[in-house]
Amino acid sequence: MIKMTMLLKRNPDISHAEFVRHHIETHGPLFRSIPEASTHVLRYIQTHPSEGDFPVPQADYDGTAEIWFDSAEGMQAVMGSPTYQQQVFPDEKTFLDHDNTLILVGEQTEIIAS
Repeated sequence: MIKMTMLLKRNPDISHAEFVRHHIETHGPLFRSIPEASTHVLRYIQTHPSEGDFPVPQADYDGTAEIWFDSAEGMQAVMGSPTYQQQVFPDEKTFLDHDNTLILVGEQTEIIAS
């Protein structure tokens, strides 16, 4: 299993609220529409910062996306698919600041399981 974790920065031309709305309502369903995702994506979650008094400092990011793939080959099949290349990736350019978004790909180690 391969996990891709992205710390997302929004396009500076849109508000944080617009970013969150687009990420959830437009980009999530668009990614889900990739035919190869139904075979190779095990899980995809989005997280957006919460307001509150937390015992840790909040990072200056607009959200995260975490995608679990069945394998490196599965990740390549999804990210290299025509749907991703022609629809999903162009959509990213409308709401993400790619230059300031961080991506980490690796294998996760479970420490506490529910």
